[in-house]
Amino acid sequence: MTRRQRMSGPDRRQQVLQIAATEFAGGGLHGASVENIARQAEITQAYVFRIFGTKKALFEEVMVTAFDRLTDGMREAAGEATGREALARMGARYNDMLTDRTSLLLQLQGFAACGDPDVRDAVRASVARMWTVVADTTGLDPVTVKSFLAFGMLLNTGAALQVHDVDAPWAAGITTRIQAGLFDHITDETNK
Repeated sequence: MTRRQRMSGPDRRQQVLQIAATEFAGGGLHGASVENIARQAEITQAYVFRIFGTKKALFEEVMVTAFDRLTDGMREAAGEATGREALARMGARYNDMLTDRTSLLLQLQGFAACGDPDVRDAVRASVARMWTVVADTTGLDPVTVKSFLAFGMLLNTGAALQVHDVDAPWAAGITTRIQAGLFDHITDETNK
């Protein structure tokens, strides 16, 4: 799109969000450049700030969207299932979504920026929402939910490290999929 072509406000906002997602995924809150975002969108930095207020607000929006995409995807995958069947469906969707490198890195950049209290609050809210969706959808105990999300975080780390490109036992171990039945041994009785 050239400077001469006009975009509607909502379309311009979406364009900036897409560009910002890529920029923040690579550079994080402090390393990303609003100047680069504006240049790619063929607008001024002032216009970016007019739309989003601050660089941090723009970062928080794209980062929370990345968390929401994952959480909503897992809830959708579970469908009407509950219990371990829902967990298995969520795990399969989670694994599939690891290919969205931008969203994955945005989540990790969110954790990295938790030194900022506002970002930390936004990440906490996103993790709380993810926890609640998994717990409420499955109806499983907190230790099973914790184990599921912990495995997911290791899968995130492996995906960020692009371990599929590494020919080593540790890399193969990290990429092991979460299969139905993995958490069957975890019960209220075994976790006392």
